[in-house]
Amino acid sequence: MRIIGGTARGRAITAPAGSKTRPTQDYVRESLFNIIRWDMPEARVLDLFAGTGALSLESLSRGAKDAVLIDMDRDACQAIKKNMETSRLGDRCRLISRDYRQAMDVLAQEGQKFDVVFIDPPYRMENTGEMCAALYDKGLLSDAFLMVVEHRRGMAPLLDARFEAFDLRRYGDTEITFVRSAKRPQEEQADA
Repeated sequence: MRIIGGTARGRAITAPAGSKTRPTQDYVRESLFNIIRWDMPEARVLDLFAGTGALSLESLSRGAKDAVLIDMDRDACQAIKKNMETSRLGDRCRLISRDYRQAMDVLAQEGQKFDVVFIDPPYRMENTGEMCAALYDKGLLSDAFLMVVEHRRGMAPLLDARFEAFDLRRYGDTEITFVRSAKRPQEEQADA
């Protein structure tokens, strides 16, 4: 694995041994960042279930301002630290080694807000819609947020009326759902 684009292009990314971490494949990451490239400049990024940190590091390489990476697996955190160092992007990263719910509470207490959020939990965790709602409820999303939710095919997040899933891409058994804030009636009238 490697960083595909931007200032750290070509730098290696290592993954922890074993099958607990399921890194986003290079070709999927390349396609994903082609889709969201306009959201990257100066974005504040949150990476739930960061795994290797590849999505955050790719974001930083492509112009994101900073990134918070969350993972509670010890081996994943060691790989993330190594990848932060290898990429030379570690000065713009913060790793929180906790359960995602505890980490969200810490970030909410700090008043943090994020423009781009990656949600890529283990496939056994199918409550991605609840994760989206929790991020919103805790005030962690900027006004023009983008959430990128990676999930098993056919297991798209169950979203409430505050959200709009505006795009879905399939890559084999993996799907990525792109989520933004749902337009309010007054916003729809202004667009007309």
